[in-house]
Amino acid sequence: MNPVKVLFFATLRDRAKTRMVELQVPPGATIAELKTLLIQQYPGLGGLMEHCLAAINHDYKFDETVIPEQAEIAFFPPVSGG
Repeated sequence: MNPVKVLFFATLRDRAKTRMVELQVPPGATIAELKTLLIQQYPGLGGLMEHCLAAINHDYKFDETVIPEQAEIAFFPPVSGG
């Protein structure tokens, strides 16, 4: 298993009721798979997590990106503005 640190920002932090969580993900897991796992563990994230931006070790990544070992993954909710 691959230990990762997951950081939640803004609305995600409120819905997960935590700022950070450390998890074990399978080797070769993608951002999309991690999002699914997080929704299962934190149901309040459902409906929002699918549209979030993800950054691995401070670089924005796509859902199909494989998570490297011992990564720090930050999730940012979508924002709107004018």
